[in-house]
Amino acid sequence: MKLEKEKFYRILAPRPAVLITTADKKGRSNAAPFSFVMPVSSNPPLVAFASAPQRHTLANIRETREFVINMSSENILNKLWICSEKFPKGVSEIEKASFTKTKSTMVSVPKIEESFGWLECILEFEKEAGDHVIVIGRIVDVEVKDIFWREEKLDVPKAKPLLHVTGKDFVVAERVVSVD
Repeated sequence: MKLEKEKFYRILAPRPAVLITTADKKGRSNAAPFSFVMPVSSNPPLVAFASAPQRHTLANIRETREFVINMSSENILNKLWICSEKFPKGVSEIEKASFTKTKSTMVSVPKIEESFGWLECILEFEKEAGDHVIVIGRIVDVEVKDIFWREEKLDVPKAKPLLHVTGKDFVVAERVVSVD
């Protein structure tokens, strides 16, 4: 079956679904779901995500140069979806979704307690790419809840990370397979 080239990402799926928290220069918090996310480098530790140019997330990062990638699991899917709604600038999706804000270690942006892990980031640079802007963040702190970390890796069946297919469709990762 031939697809429109602009829909390529629908077969590059599922992708990790995360919540990115930011704050504007007045300290008003924001949270938005993203699935165009990927590791870029281990040394230095860099992570990238793609944002539509009009997103509050991107505007806030441009103001403060900080953000947190909050790892999402099945148990927060409905709250994550609330954060995808278009609220006016200055309205906190964290509060609208009844998430618990918690203080980050290295950045002023809050993290979401209900997540299973966090990447605290400082903006390294951004680059326009078609109809999106690629944001590269330098990871300044990484944390995962102890219950989800086993033998130096994520305990996937326990964490149940959310993976985005498209629209309202997600996959819950619960099984790890290994090469023989």
